[in-house]
Amino acid sequence: MESKQLNIFVTGGASGIGFGIAEHLAGEGHHIVIADINDTAASNAAEKLSAKGLSAQAIAVDVCNAAQVASLPASLAPLKIDVLVNNAGIQHVSKLEDFPADKWQLLINVMLVGPALLTQAFLPHMREQNFGRIINVGSIHSVIASPFKSAYVAAKHGLLGFAKTVALETGDVDVTINTLCPAYVKTPLVEQQISAQAKENNMSEQDVVEKIMLEPMPKKAFIEIEELAQTASFLISPAAKNMTAQTIILDGGWTAR
Repeated sequence: MESKQLNIFVTGGASGIGFGIAEHLAGEGHHIVIADINDTAASNAAEKLSAKGLSAQAIAVDVCNAAQVASLPASLAPLKIDVLVNNAGIQHVSKLEDFPADKWQLLINVMLVGPALLTQAFLPHMREQNFGRIINVGSIHSVIASPFKSAYVAAKHGLLGFAKTVALETGDVDVTINTLCPAYVKTPLVEQQISAQAKENNMSEQDVVEKIMLEPMPKKAFIEIEELAQTASFLISPAAKNMTAQTIILDGGWTAR
């Protein structure tokens, strides 16, 4: 089963970590479905892969829309999904007293409810064929907290509990679910955070990078997208078939303290 081309569904796959994982796995011979809320961005990303001779297609999906997500297996037919990468994410930096309620709800919906809905949609096929891999893209904030990120931290912590539960429910089949938890990765999302954190903390953007983002890391370096992509590749390999419910932390030593 593991040696054949796998069909891999990547949410938030049009840019950043999602696209990096998609590109790497496509390069290993797998077929990628790039899913994004932005139809044009998803199509452009799939075309980039296709232009390199890689196998890819695009689909627009709002991971918060339960009906839309539930219809994905039918929309993709006859293609069936073997690997789900729950990567779509957003951020909002604000102290709780000023945090808009609708924004708090949106972050939870995108990064916690969405992965649950997608897993629910694709799990029946994985169970039926006795093979499936679910990879959540969590965060260092799945295991520690930072001020002004209450919704993000809550959602990312929630992914770990979700993964543990699904792992228990899929122990009878060759399906695994694990969560990648990187410290800061230099993506457009993090670039936006730098300016937001500078404003919230009343410091320069350079100080945000050095004193907030890299200070807790003994290695003092951003995590590279390729590190996450190669870890995802390992998680879908036969070597990881008994790794499930695991929190895989790439943090430059942050949590060793």
